[in-house]
Amino acid sequence: MATFEPGHLHIERHALNKDDYSYNLHIDYEVSQDPKEGTGMLFKMHGSVEGKDLNEEFFLPKDQAFDFARYASRIAHKYGMPTDAGIGSMHKEYDQMFEDVRAQLDVKPGDPVKPEHLE
Repeated sequence: MATFEPGHLHIERHALNKDDYSYNLHIDYEVSQDPKEGTGMLFKMHGSVEGKDLNEEFFLPKDQAFDFARYASRIAHKYGMPTDAGIGSMHKEYDQMFEDVRAQLDVKPGDPVKPEHLE
């Protein structure tokens, strides 16, 4: 199950059997300023994976903010989500969040990417 509203994504999965896994994750995000990287998006992730509480934040510069699913999945994996699972599997809600991030950061096609972020 997943729900989206601007600035917030909630994804939840309940284990179907003893060999399955569960999580209940909330990702809140907002435009933020970083002294080194400038404008970007601050993501606040909280909830639980396999019953383990999770509460972490990460900042992504404007030109990397669309990679939020990879960073969020890494955090969830650290708390016990299987490595073959990721938050990008909720396609409709992921796409809505992607578009909201783009709108909030006013990103346009062709906007420059910092070369050091490509390494």
